[in-house]
Amino acid sequence: MPPFVSVAAYAPTGVGMLAVGIVTEVFGPRGAELPGFDFALCTDRPGPVPTDLGVPLTITHGLERLASADLVIALPWAGFRTPPAPAVLDALSAAHERGSLVAAHCVGTFALAAAGLLDGRRATTHWRFAELLTRRHPAVLVEPDALYIDEGLILTGAGAAAGFDLCLHLLRREYGAAVANAVARDVVLPSHRDGGQAQYLAAPVPEDCRDERLAEVLAWARENLHEPLPVAELARRALMSKRSFARRFAAATGTTPHAWLRSLRLSSAEELLETTDLPVEEIAHRVGYGSAAILREQFVRRRGVPPRSYRRSFTNVP
Repeated sequence: MPPFVSVAAYAPTGVGMLAVGIVTEVFGPRGAELPGFDFALCTDRPGPVPTDLGVPLTITHGLERLASADLVIALPWAGFRTPPAPAVLDALSAAHERGSLVAAHCVGTFALAAAGLLDGRRATTHWRFAELLTRRHPAVLVEPDALYIDEGLILTGAGAAAGFDLCLHLLRREYGAAVANAVARDVVLPSHRDGGQAQYLAAPVPEDCRDERLAEVLAWARENLHEPLPVAELARRALMSKRSFARRFAAATGTTPHAWLRSLRLSSAEELLETTDLPVEEIAHRVGYGSAAILREQFVRRRGVPPRSYRRSFTNVP
Protein backbone atom coordinates (compact mmCIF):
# COMPACT_ATOMS: atom_id res chain seq x y z
CA MET A 1 0.00 0.00 0.00
CA PRO A 2 1.48 3.42 -0.96
CA PRO A 3 1.94 6.08 1.72
CA PHE A 4 -0.97 8.41 2.41
CA VAL A 5 -1.19 11.59 0.34
CA SER A 6 -4.58 13.16 1.10
CA VAL A 7 -5.15 14.17 4.73
CA ALA A 8 -8.46 15.36 6.19
CA ALA A 9 -8.61 16.64 9.77
CA TYR A 10 -12.09 16.79 11.29
CA ALA A 11 -12.55 20.00 13.29
CA PRO A 12 -15.83 20.16 15.23
CA THR A 13 -17.23 23.17 17.04
CA GLY A 14 -14.88 24.00 19.92
CA VAL A 15 -11.89 22.42 18.18
CA GLY A 16 -8.56 22.87 19.94
CA MET A 17 -6.43 25.51 18.23
CA LEU A 18 -3.23 23.76 19.34
CA ALA A 19 -4.38 20.61 17.55
CA VAL A 20 -5.22 22.57 14.41
CA GLY A 21 -1.76 24.11 14.51
CA ILE A 22 -0.08 20.72 14.93
CA VAL A 23 -1.70 19.00 11.94
CA THR A 24 -1.35 22.09 9.77
CA GLU A 25 2.33 22.42 10.65
CA VAL A 26 3.08 18.76 9.87
CA PHE A 27 0.87 18.15 6.84
CA GLY A 28 0.57 21.66 5.39
CA PRO A 29 2.67 23.02 2.50
CA ARG A 30 6.42 22.42 2.81
CA GLY A 31 9.53 22.66 0.66
CA ALA A 32 9.94 20.71 -2.57
CA GLU A 33 12.36 18.28 -0.91
CA LEU A 34 9.57 16.88 1.30
CA PRO A 35 6.34 15.10 0.35
CA GLY A 36 3.42 17.37 -0.52
CA PHE A 37 0.12 16.46 1.10
CA ASP A 38 -3.37 17.28 -0.07
CA PHE A 39 -4.36 18.61 3.33
CA ALA A 40 -7.69 20.08 4.41
CA LEU A 41 -9.65 20.85 7.54
CA CYS A 42 -13.30 19.81 7.40
CA THR A 43 -16.29 20.21 9.68
CA ASP A 44 -20.01 19.41 9.99
CA ARG A 45 -21.13 22.68 8.38
CA PRO A 46 -18.56 24.72 6.44
CA GLY A 47 -18.17 28.32 7.53
CA PRO A 48 -17.00 29.99 10.76
CA VAL A 49 -16.27 27.32 13.40
CA PRO A 50 -15.80 28.41 17.04
CA THR A 51 -12.59 27.14 18.63
CA ASP A 52 -11.63 26.42 22.22
CA LEU A 53 -10.10 29.92 22.37
CA GLY A 54 -13.31 31.56 21.25
CA VAL A 55 -11.75 32.75 18.00
CA PRO A 56 -13.70 31.47 14.95
CA LEU A 57 -11.90 29.49 12.29
CA THR A 58 -13.22 29.58 8.73
CA ILE A 59 -13.40 26.05 7.32
CA THR A 60 -14.54 25.53 3.74
CA HIS A 61 -14.83 21.72 3.58
CA GLY A 62 -17.65 19.54 4.87
CA LEU A 63 -17.74 15.89 5.88
CA GLU A 64 -17.53 14.80 2.24
CA ARG A 65 -13.80 15.45 2.47
CA LEU A 66 -13.50 12.50 4.88
CA ALA A 67 -14.81 10.18 2.16
CA SER A 68 -11.74 10.61 -0.05
CA ALA A 69 -8.88 11.02 2.41
CA ASP A 70 -6.09 8.48 2.84
CA LEU A 71 -5.60 9.70 6.40
CA VAL A 72 -8.44 10.95 8.58
CA ILE A 73 -7.61 12.70 11.86
CA ALA A 74 -10.25 13.47 14.51
CA LEU A 75 -9.09 16.58 16.34
CA PRO A 76 -9.85 17.23 20.03
CA TRP A 77 -12.69 19.60 20.89
CA ALA A 78 -14.11 21.28 23.98
CA GLY A 79 -17.42 19.40 23.90
CA PHE A 80 -15.94 15.92 23.73
CA ARG A 81 -18.19 14.68 26.55
CA THR A 82 -21.08 14.75 24.05
CA PRO A 83 -20.60 12.29 21.16
CA PRO A 84 -20.34 13.73 17.64
CA ALA A 85 -23.38 13.67 15.35
CA PRO A 86 -24.29 10.31 13.74
CA ALA A 87 -23.12 11.62 10.35
CA VAL A 88 -19.65 12.17 11.76
CA LEU A 89 -19.50 8.73 13.36
CA ASP A 90 -20.68 7.17 10.09
CA ALA A 91 -17.99 9.05 8.16
CA LEU A 92 -15.26 7.88 10.54
CA SER A 93 -16.48 4.28 10.33
CA ALA A 94 -16.71 4.44 6.54
CA ALA A 95 -13.14 5.74 6.32
CA HIS A 96 -11.91 2.80 8.36
CA GLU A 97 -13.96 0.30 6.38
CA ARG A 98 -12.48 1.42 3.06
CA GLY A 99 -8.95 1.03 4.46
CA SER A 100 -7.98 4.61 5.24
CA LEU A 101 -5.78 5.41 8.20
CA VAL A 102 -7.85 6.86 11.04
CA ALA A 103 -6.14 8.72 13.88
CA ALA A 104 -6.95 10.95 16.84
CA HIS A 105 -5.10 12.45 19.73
CA CYS A 106 -6.01 13.97 23.08
CA VAL A 107 -9.81 13.91 23.57
CA GLY A 108 -10.28 13.40 19.83
CA THR A 109 -9.93 9.74 20.81
CA PHE A 110 -13.47 9.97 22.22
CA ALA A 111 -14.82 10.41 18.69
CA LEU A 112 -13.19 7.18 17.51
CA ALA A 113 -14.46 5.40 20.60
CA ALA A 114 -18.00 6.68 20.01
CA ALA A 115 -17.80 5.33 16.46
CA GLY A 116 -16.92 1.89 17.85
CA LEU A 117 -13.54 1.88 16.13
CA LEU A 118 -11.59 1.29 19.34
CA ASP A 119 -13.57 -1.64 20.74
CA GLY A 120 -11.14 -4.42 21.62
CA ARG A 121 -8.17 -2.22 20.72
CA ARG A 122 -5.53 -0.45 22.75
CA ALA A 123 -5.88 3.33 22.79
CA THR A 124 -4.67 6.38 24.65
CA THR A 125 -5.84 9.92 25.30
CA HIS A 126 -4.91 12.83 27.54
CA TRP A 127 -4.06 11.30 30.90
CA ARG A 128 -6.60 13.53 32.67
CA PHE A 129 -9.46 11.90 30.77
CA ALA A 130 -8.24 8.30 30.55
CA GLU A 131 -10.49 7.18 33.42
CA LEU A 132 -13.50 8.84 31.78
CA LEU A 133 -12.73 7.10 28.49
CA THR A 134 -12.57 3.78 30.33
CA ARG A 135 -15.92 4.37 32.03
CA ARG A 136 -17.65 5.55 28.88
CA HIS A 137 -16.22 2.86 26.62
CA PRO A 138 -15.32 -0.24 28.66
CA ALA A 139 -14.55 -2.24 25.50
CA VAL A 140 -11.57 0.03 24.80
CA LEU A 141 -8.22 -1.08 26.24
CA VAL A 142 -7.10 2.30 27.55
CA GLU A 143 -3.38 2.82 28.21
CA PRO A 144 -3.22 6.18 30.02
CA ASP A 145 0.57 6.47 30.13
CA ALA A 146 1.38 6.04 26.42
CA LEU A 147 2.30 8.96 24.16
CA TYR A 148 0.68 7.23 21.19
CA ILE A 149 -0.52 3.77 20.22
CA ASP A 150 -0.31 2.29 16.72
CA GLU A 151 -2.92 -0.37 16.00
CA GLY A 152 -2.27 -0.55 12.29
CA LEU A 153 -5.04 1.36 10.51
CA ILE A 154 -6.10 3.09 13.74
CA LEU A 155 -3.80 5.27 15.84
CA THR A 156 -4.39 7.32 18.97
CA GLY A 157 -2.23 9.82 20.81
CA ALA A 158 -2.03 11.54 24.15
CA GLY A 159 -2.84 15.14 24.93
CA ALA A 160 -1.51 18.50 23.77
CA ALA A 161 1.95 18.37 22.16
CA ALA A 162 1.85 14.56 21.94
CA GLY A 163 -0.11 15.21 18.76
CA PHE A 164 3.23 16.08 17.19
CA ASP A 165 4.62 12.71 18.30
CA LEU A 166 1.69 10.91 16.70
CA CYS A 167 2.01 12.81 13.42
CA LEU A 168 5.78 12.32 13.26
CA HIS A 169 5.30 8.62 13.98
CA LEU A 170 2.90 8.41 11.02
CA LEU A 171 5.45 10.11 8.78
CA ARG A 172 8.20 7.81 10.02
CA ARG A 173 6.07 4.71 9.52
CA GLU A 174 4.81 5.60 6.04
CA TYR A 175 7.61 7.74 4.57
CA GLY A 176 10.67 6.78 6.61
CA ALA A 177 13.02 8.32 9.12
CA ALA A 178 14.59 10.83 6.72
CA VAL A 179 11.26 12.57 6.04
CA ALA A 180 10.15 12.45 9.69
CA ASN A 181 13.51 13.79 10.84
CA ALA A 182 13.41 16.62 8.29
CA VAL A 183 9.94 17.72 9.43
CA ALA A 184 10.96 17.41 13.08
CA ARG A 185 13.99 19.63 12.48
CA ASP A 186 11.79 22.14 10.70
CA VAL A 187 9.45 22.46 13.68
CA VAL A 188 12.30 22.14 16.22
CA LEU A 189 11.15 18.90 17.81
CA PRO A 190 12.82 15.61 18.70
CA SER A 191 12.68 13.33 15.68
CA HIS A 192 11.29 10.40 17.61
CA ARG A 193 9.85 9.59 21.00
CA ASP A 194 8.76 6.02 21.66
CA GLY A 195 5.00 5.60 21.96
CA GLY A 196 5.41 3.91 25.31
CA GLN A 197 7.23 6.87 26.83
CA ALA A 198 5.45 8.44 29.78
CA GLN A 199 3.11 11.37 29.10
CA TYR A 200 4.07 13.46 32.12
CA LEU A 201 7.39 15.06 31.27
CA ALA A 202 8.95 18.02 33.03
CA ALA A 203 10.72 19.03 29.78
CA PRO A 204 9.55 16.77 26.95
CA VAL A 205 11.86 18.15 24.26
CA PRO A 206 15.45 17.21 25.14
CA GLU A 207 16.85 19.15 22.15
CA ASP A 208 15.56 22.33 23.83
CA CYS A 209 16.48 21.28 27.35
CA ARG A 210 16.82 24.31 29.65
CA ASP A 211 19.56 22.57 31.62
CA GLU A 212 22.49 23.91 29.56
CA ARG A 213 24.99 21.41 30.91
CA LEU A 214 22.73 18.48 30.10
CA ALA A 215 21.82 19.94 26.70
CA GLU A 216 25.50 20.17 25.79
CA VAL A 217 26.02 16.51 26.70
CA LEU A 218 23.01 15.44 24.61
CA ALA A 219 24.33 17.40 21.64
CA TRP A 220 27.79 15.84 22.08
CA ALA A 221 26.26 12.35 22.22
CA ARG A 222 24.37 12.95 18.98
CA GLU A 223 27.63 13.97 17.29
CA ASN A 224 29.50 10.92 18.64
CA LEU A 225 27.03 8.11 18.15
CA HIS A 226 29.79 5.87 16.79
CA GLU A 227 31.29 5.77 20.29
CA PRO A 228 30.10 3.38 23.06
CA LEU A 229 28.78 6.35 25.14
CA PRO A 230 28.53 4.67 28.56
CA VAL A 231 26.43 6.53 31.11
CA ALA A 232 29.52 7.08 33.23
CA GLU A 233 31.11 9.07 30.38
CA LEU A 234 27.97 11.14 29.83
CA ALA A 235 27.76 11.87 33.55
CA ARG A 236 31.44 12.85 33.65
CA ARG A 237 30.92 15.32 30.79
CA ALA A 238 27.92 16.75 32.63
CA LEU A 239 30.08 17.11 35.78
CA MET A 240 27.64 14.93 37.73
CA SER A 241 27.62 11.61 39.50
CA LYS A 242 25.94 8.77 37.60
CA ARG A 243 23.01 8.86 40.01
CA SER A 244 22.50 12.62 39.70
CA PHE A 245 22.88 12.46 35.93
CA ALA A 246 20.26 9.69 35.62
CA ARG A 247 17.85 11.67 37.81
CA ARG A 248 18.34 14.94 35.87
CA PHE A 249 18.14 13.08 32.56
CA ALA A 250 14.81 11.45 33.47
CA ALA A 251 13.41 14.79 34.64
CA ALA A 252 14.37 16.44 31.34
CA THR A 253 13.47 13.70 28.87
CA GLY A 254 11.05 11.34 30.62
CA THR A 255 13.24 8.33 29.86
CA THR A 256 16.59 6.78 30.74
CA PRO A 257 19.95 7.49 29.08
CA HIS A 258 20.03 3.91 27.74
CA ALA A 259 16.55 4.17 26.19
CA TRP A 260 17.31 7.61 24.73
CA LEU A 261 20.54 6.41 23.15
CA ARG A 262 18.90 3.27 21.78
CA SER A 263 16.16 5.31 20.14
CA LEU A 264 18.72 7.75 18.71
CA ARG A 265 20.92 4.95 17.34
CA LEU A 266 17.99 3.22 15.65
CA SER A 267 16.65 6.47 14.22
CA SER A 268 20.08 7.28 12.77
CA ALA A 269 20.35 3.75 11.36
CA GLU A 270 16.96 4.14 9.69
CA GLU A 271 18.01 7.36 8.00
CA LEU A 272 21.27 5.85 6.75
CA LEU A 273 19.43 2.79 5.43
CA GLU A 274 17.04 5.05 3.53
CA THR A 275 19.44 7.62 2.17
CA THR A 276 22.72 5.77 1.54
CA ASP A 277 23.94 2.52 0.03
CA LEU A 278 26.38 1.91 2.88
CA PRO A 279 26.71 -1.75 3.91
CA VAL A 280 24.73 -2.66 7.01
CA GLU A 281 27.99 -3.46 8.82
CA GLU A 282 29.24 0.10 8.21
CA ILE A 283 25.94 1.59 9.33
CA ALA A 284 26.09 -0.49 12.51
CA HIS A 285 29.49 0.96 13.37
CA ARG A 286 28.46 4.53 12.51
CA VAL A 287 25.53 4.43 14.94
CA GLY A 288 27.44 2.75 17.74
CA TYR A 289 26.72 -0.95 17.42
CA GLY A 290 29.64 -3.35 17.45
CA SER A 291 28.41 -5.44 14.54
CA ALA A 292 25.65 -5.84 11.97
CA ALA A 293 24.32 -8.75 14.04
CA ILE A 294 23.74 -6.51 17.06
CA LEU A 295 22.06 -3.85 14.91
CA ARG A 296 19.87 -6.52 13.34
CA GLU A 297 18.83 -7.86 16.75
CA GLN A 298 17.86 -4.40 17.99
CA PHE A 299 16.19 -3.46 14.71
CA VAL A 300 14.02 -6.58 14.65
CA ARG A 301 13.10 -6.19 18.32
CA ARG A 302 12.22 -2.49 18.09
CA ARG A 303 11.11 -2.05 14.46
CA GLY A 304 9.75 -5.51 13.64
CA VAL A 305 11.90 -6.13 10.54
CA PRO A 306 15.62 -6.67 9.84
CA PRO A 307 17.63 -3.72 8.45
CA ARG A 308 17.82 -5.05 4.89
CA SER A 309 14.06 -5.54 4.72
CA TYR A 310 13.58 -2.01 6.05
CA ARG A 311 15.91 -0.66 3.37
CA ARG A 312 13.99 -2.45 0.61
CA SER A 313 10.77 -0.82 1.86
CA PHE A 314 12.13 2.68 1.27
CA THR A 315 14.78 2.40 -1.43
CA ASN A 316 15.82 0.36 -4.43
CA VAL A 317 19.06 -0.64 -2.75
CA PRO A 318 19.23 -4.45 -2.51
